[in-house]
Amino acid sequence: MLNNYRFTLSFYFYSTIIPWTLWFISAYLSHRSDAGELGFYISLLGFLGLLGPLIVSIWLITKEKYLWTDVKNRLIFVPFGKRKYFLMALFLMPLSIILAMTISLLFGYDINQFVITGKATFTSLVFPVWFLLVIAPVIEELAWHSYGTDALRRKYTLFTTSIVFALYWGIWHIPLAFIEGYYHSNLVLDGAIYSINFLVSMFPFVFLMNWLYYKTDRNILVAILMHLNANVFNEIFATHPDSKIIQTILLLILSIYIVYTQKEMFFRK
Repeated sequence: MLNNYRFTLSFYFYSTIIPWTLWFISAYLSHRSDAGELGFYISLLGFLGLLGPLIVSIWLITKEKYLWTDVKNRLIFVPFGKRKYFLMALFLMPLSIILAMTISLLFGYDINQFVITGKATFTSLVFPVWFLLVIAPVIEELAWHSYGTDALRRKYTLFTTSIVFALYWGIWHIPLAFIEGYYHSNLVLDGAIYSINFLVSMFPFVFLMNWLYYKTDRNILVAILMHLNANVFNEIFATHPDSKIIQTILLLILSIYIVYTQKEMFFRK
């Protein structure tokens, strides 16, 4: 079935050019003196850019006769005997950030990090912040794991696929750093170390998500669940940015362990 996911270059080209075009226009508008009056258009362009890869994946799926059935089955059905991996997707990111904040206490960081603030660290203008935190991972994973990941896996080992996609995904986010008030823009303002951490964190996150994805017979729901929990639980607490660096280190250690113990899975073509 993976051989049918053959439009790799088309997927990644259009999944980049569409969001980047819309997001750079949104960034330009967000820095205008009348940006306050353009909030609807800034948010709309940002959201349409987010939809770009999903639209591309739908377009490419229609080109192959059997892909609709394959994607539908991977989206609806939970493979028998694979539920433990869904539990991992549910608890891995919450536990990692809680453990990271706990470790940070040993270095003198504030225990108030564990307070559930109900406030996000960024603005989203027209759309409610929590709506975006929930809908963004759903939209993204419906693109990345309906078509994008398998298009790479068709050509490469799972190890190479994960490296290439993590690098791509980090680059894909770059225009968001120019939109005033957005999460990635705030990271830049907080300091280069936090922007670097965001990019580095992509690698263990992608390795772990792809591991769960292929352990569940390419189930799209498990990828959505992990991404969704990462978004929500990294925002729900009053987490110090340094604790997120600790979280990245923890996830790196775990991903290295997974790759080492699952060599056959990651290095088999």
